[in-house]
Amino acid sequence: MENIIEKYPHKVQRFIEIAIGLTTWAIITLPLWLSPFHPAIVAYFILLFDIYFFYKSSTTAYYSLISLLKLVSHQKIDWQKKAKKVPGYKKLNHLIIIPNYKEPLNTLTQTLDSLKDQTFPTKKLYIVLGMEAREKDVQNKAQKLINKYQHYFAHLSASYHVLSENEVAGKASCQSSAAKQITKHLIQKGHNIKNFTITTADADSIFPKKYFSYLTLLFLSDKERFYHFYSAPFLLYRNYWQLPLLVRVKTTLDNIIRLANLARPDKLIQVSTYSASLQLVKNINFWDINIIPEDWHIFFQAYFKYGSKVKTTPIFLPVLGDAAFSIADRYEQEKRWAWGVTDIPYAIKKYFTSPHIPFLPKTVRLFRLVEAHIFWPSNFFLLTLAASIPPLVNPAFERTALGHTLPQLSGFIITVSTVFVVILIYVDSKTRPQREKGFKTWQTPTLLLQWITLPLVSFILSSLPSLDAHTRLMLGKKLEYKVTKKK
Repeated sequence: MENIIEKYPHKVQRFIEIAIGLTTWAIITLPLWLSPFHPAIVAYFILLFDIYFFYKSSTTAYYSLISLLKLVSHQKIDWQKKAKKVPGYKKLNHLIIIPNYKEPLNTLTQTLDSLKDQTFPTKKLYIVLGMEAREKDVQNKAQKLINKYQHYFAHLSASYHVLSENEVAGKASCQSSAAKQITKHLIQKGHNIKNFTITTADADSIFPKKYFSYLTLLFLSDKERFYHFYSAPFLLYRNYWQLPLLVRVKTTLDNIIRLANLARPDKLIQVSTYSASLQLVKNINFWDINIIPEDWHIFFQAYFKYGSKVKTTPIFLPVLGDAAFSIADRYEQEKRWAWGVTDIPYAIKKYFTSPHIPFLPKTVRLFRLVEAHIFWPSNFFLLTLAASIPPLVNPAFERTALGHTLPQLSGFIITVSTVFVVILIYVDSKTRPQREKGFKTWQTPTLLLQWITLPLVSFILSSLPSLDAHTRLMLGKKLEYKVTKKK
């Protein structure tokens, strides 16, 4: 297999891309095309998926509670006091890359404000604004920020990324360019990059004041720090009270899932805003420049080089950001995230060309990646429509015990699963920001009633955009990075 991949890399890539799309569509339409011939197989598949959904719902509820408790307790700890006692503290510096394109000046100002207010000494923070050269008047914009904030930090500069033919426009290519430039600069100045972490931040990332103190303690206490990523939950709560109802529900679900994942370090992979050793990122040649979603991708870049040493360590302090505001923008954002399905062809090729990694660990990693993406577009269809189709398509099956009870059994499992929504509502109430003045008291009941829209939200803002992404991949229609409006 390794020889085939090396000999025909592009053909293998397209074969896997097409197979992913066909698999997604095959799962969604399974009740239609298989019920006439093997309705019992379809019924058992649907029931197994319902049980799988019950399991995912229960574990999400449980681990989100665990993370909530840790978030509350960890926000009370003096991380800076602890960090100063760890060997290596005086040598450690933090590099922060903020890639951005056509972001409002006010958005970047708030991010820099959160960095200058850190409990960790800001004179040990090195910041690079990753600008895109194609943005109009970008140098003037960057200079305004540098003039205002440079005296707070050890270093504040801007890089201007010129998009080349072999690059894909987006966060990955921009921050890779910025990171390469600043790393070269640091080495020329005589710095040991082993004494640097690197953090990539979204333009609207608001860091908690203790973030870099906490990161310092974790990093210096970690014997495997040159193989690990460090991830705080990136919660899209900053504009929560201004969001349309459907977008607010989807944002809440995403936030809770991110919290739940934080309490499962064996499965955790970083998203959006995260940190790592600068040495690690340099060793894997920074971010690949021909991809759009880069957070999971860089994890697999590292994993298929170093194997099971590569893990993501949780940081139990929330980094806050803005959610995409309109339904249309939220759809585009979800589609962009779902474009992470492109990691599957990458991972499959690496799976067969990395004999140095033991079979079982890399198989588990690959399975979890495929699971996350394949069931993303099919969830809604399997949970809401699938159980009613076999009896309609195959009337003879309806007269059997299994065919007659399938809709009731499926409905019962899904109904029981909704009990966990109570826990999600509680976790949300404890993590979201306080109600703003613009949100009237009489609107409070909508915070409970909004959960009735879950099926609609799942269809419009999850299944459809992810199915869009999978279908585009199958048809060879590449996705272009679009900046989503968040105000």
